[in-house]
Amino acid sequence: MTFPVLIPFGGWRVHPHVFFEVLAYAVAAGVFLWLRRRRGDPLSGADRLSLVTAIFVGALIGSRLLAWFDSPGAQSRGIIGLMDGKTLVGGLVGGWIATEVEKRRMGVRRPTGDLYVFPLIAGIAIGRIGCLLSGLPDGTYGTATMLPWGIDFGDGIARHPTALYESLFVIALGVLLIPVWRRGPVGHTFKWFTASYLAFRLLVDTIKPGVALFLGLTAIQWACVFGLIYYAQWYVRLPPSRVALRRPGKPDTTTGA
Repeated sequence: MTFPVLIPFGGWRVHPHVFFEVLAYAVAAGVFLWLRRRRGDPLSGADRLSLVTAIFVGALIGSRLLAWFDSPGAQSRGIIGLMDGKTLVGGLVGGWIATEVEKRRMGVRRPTGDLYVFPLIAGIAIGRIGCLLSGLPDGTYGTATMLPWGIDFGDGIARHPTALYESLFVIALGVLLIPVWRRGPVGHTFKWFTASYLAFRLLVDTIKPGVALFLGLTAIQWACVFGLIYYAQWYVRLPPSRVALRRPGKPDTTTGA
């Protein structure tokens, strides 16, 4: 296999990163709209649009900024380096922070993030296929491995297909979160998704080439650590009744994303 693996589309051959990123956004948007119609939304259309706009802005800033901190090469190129890279962890954290800021401005106290979970899972699972097929220039490959599923991305070294690991992880996580989505307290689906994804990235990034920022961890891993500390405090503060799945019909007033 020769990387990047170009995708035939009509009369063109499209770069896999572009093809699967566009597909990921389209599928994620479709899943979000379907779930919103099926489950309903306590927010008005205008309020939800305001939050989605905040998410996009926060995700854009967070993804670029964290990628800039994670790459010394990008830092040396200043604003150009800032615009070049992006990372999912930065996008997730940036969107999360922007949502909380916008909710405070709007006076919204109830959790609003559950509707984003399965669209995010679909988008990540599809988008990472594009990362995998893009090869070494994408920068999402793993370190060398002797495991039989290691992939040679073109430099003669069998590497961990970490992008594929991520796709499989979020799909499995989505299956595990279905009972929480159906019967759990409002807001818990988003919290468990985010905490689980950050824990996964903290671990899987140990088998990715990267530059340590402090104590052997990269900037992306430190972002995961801070996010996990936040969620650990949330979990510890939960009353026992909130830890268990909520029975259908039982009210819930948990605040937060």
